[in-house]
Amino acid sequence: MENKDYYVHSSAWIDDGAQIGKGTKVWHFCHLMPGAIIGEGCSLGQNVFVASGVQVGNRVKIQNNVSLYEGVICEDEVFLGPSMVFTNVINPRSAVERKSEYRQTLIRRGASIGANATLLCGHTIGEYAFVAAGAVVTRDVPAYALVAGVPARQIGWMSAQGERLHFGAQKEAICPATGIRYVKSETGVRPLP
Repeated sequence: MENKDYYVHSSAWIDDGAQIGKGTKVWHFCHLMPGAIIGEGCSLGQNVFVASGVQVGNRVKIQNNVSLYEGVICEDEVFLGPSMVFTNVINPRSAVERKSEYRQTLIRRGASIGANATLLCGHTIGEYAFVAAGAVVTRDVPAYALVAGVPARQIGWMSAQGERLHFGAQKEAICPATGIRYVKSETGVRPLP
């Protein structure tokens, strides 16, 4: 860990074989297992655990008390809110070995997961999707979708900037922060070039 171009707090534990990108900050009481991959410009808040094989892209913000278990992949610019929960086995039992049944959970670029949300494993959260605080995700979430509740249900759409989109009769919406236009179709929402 000599000549490192990232910051690790003295209370954090980084196992040999973990990879940390340039400009990343790893704060108090974090633990990165061998084979964990953290990209550039990330922030890992207090008490974050990253298991072997987890992949975290660039500019990802992981807030306090989040555990990323084997099978989790976060693309660039993902936000993981305080104490949100990942799982990696659908039907865990203490006395039954199920490591061969781990399921992948993929968080696409720019998605946000709110505080205390729970993501059941084996699903994909689409680009720039927004999972509300406390939601329990039991299925895939489309790109730009806003989901909330237990179980999580789609209640709207969000822009890449994180603003609520309001679609009119023409199935177009404008992000109030950026002015970028979005179009809604049967396959989902996308920004117009």
